[in-house]
Amino acid sequence: MEGESSGLIIGLSIGVVIGVVLAVTAFFCFKYHRKNSQIGNSSSRRNATIPIRTNGVDSCATDSSLGTESPKSVMPTSMPLWIRGLKKANLVTATGILEYSYKDLQKATHNFTTLIGKGAYGLVYKAQMPSEETVAVKVLATDSKQGEKEFQTEVMLLGRLHHRNLVNLIGYCAEKNQHMLIYVYMSRGSLASHLYDELLQPLSWELRVQIALDVARGLEYLHDGAVPSVIHRDIKSSNILLDHSMRARVADFGLSREEMVSKKVSNIQGTFGYLDPEYISTRSFTKKSDVYSYGVLLFELVAARNPLQGLMEYVELAAMNTDGKVGWEELADPRLDGRVDVEELNEVAALAHKCVNPAAKKRPSMRDIVQELSKIHKSWRVRRQQKDSWTPRADSVIVNMEQLDRRSPTSQHQRVESLDSTADSIDV
Repeated sequence: MEGESSGLIIGLSIGVVIGVVLAVTAFFCFKYHRKNSQIGNSSSRRNATIPIRTNGVDSCATDSSLGTESPKSVMPTSMPLWIRGLKKANLVTATGILEYSYKDLQKATHNFTTLIGKGAYGLVYKAQMPSEETVAVKVLATDSKQGEKEFQTEVMLLGRLHHRNLVNLIGYCAEKNQHMLIYVYMSRGSLASHLYDELLQPLSWELRVQIALDVARGLEYLHDGAVPSVIHRDIKSSNILLDHSMRARVADFGLSREEMVSKKVSNIQGTFGYLDPEYISTRSFTKKSDVYSYGVLLFELVAARNPLQGLMEYVELAAMNTDGKVGWEELADPRLDGRVDVEELNEVAALAHKCVNPAAKKRPSMRDIVQELSKIHKSWRVRRQQKDSWTPRADSVIVNMEQLDRRSPTSQHQRVESLDSTADSIDV
């Protein structure tokens, strides 16, 4: 009996030891798996693998694709580990944003010698890709923590935001301690250059209204079409880019935030002159903060005066002589040389004045702004068509003149007089 008892005790002891060893092994395996999962998630945030959501009106897919020598796609974090072990080049991500090597972009920019601009967070180069497509490459400053944060924000947001009035992000590079963003090339440059560069032809009034409508549609998509909604936080004329046909797109999403994220900030960020006074006082940003900046942009289109050079003071002086709806003519850009519809100018300026109301709750939404500008733009087109339909054609005048030659001098004189009066009424 004693032998059996001893064997039983020894067996139980061995079983307990084995159980403890298995438990410890399972614990360490769990911690190891969890650590790898966190590393994978951290890596995915750096690579910005957020699925596209194509909600909202006027949304459209990206209109440019690039072929490169060695594009690499971003690894989705939801993929199993055995799939992640495959070659990256054989995988296409949901975002469609490709990763490029430093060598590719160095070659495309001729060793970064094709500088076309300089932003707050880095230099911008023109690049010719192997597909013969021209793109813009923004190289973020290596010594800027804000630049790296901007890089991550833009990749994450623009990976899922696609609209014809937003600049399309089509690639990125994170290599050799460099962070680069690759965009669709906007051949006409920024709106600011067309407003303030005296070497460029001044924008017509009709084109200014069209640009204002394009920007409003882009912001409406961010506010009401994207899920979750996005607040841009840095609307200004230098962040509005124009393509070959002078259609506008909103650019530079480095300060943008999803609305679901906390709206309270410790540091005020943005561009002085465009900042919402309520945001400055409360350090809380909302969609109406974008509306205020957009209102400043509208006045900038009307007056071609920089907000850093007293635009809003100029506006407030003009507002003292108006009833809020008419009397804004004195704001008109002198370079327009009177070629502006006064009624439309008053409507646009009155709308802009609503946007910059000190009380955010009294400002219109971007959807309301789009509807108002659409009416203004449509009415201009109707008037233009009516004017064109009443303009006498040159060949019809020639035929009439031939008929006049066969008439009496008296009847000829009367006919010429009626033609002159008709021309005068058309010019007016």
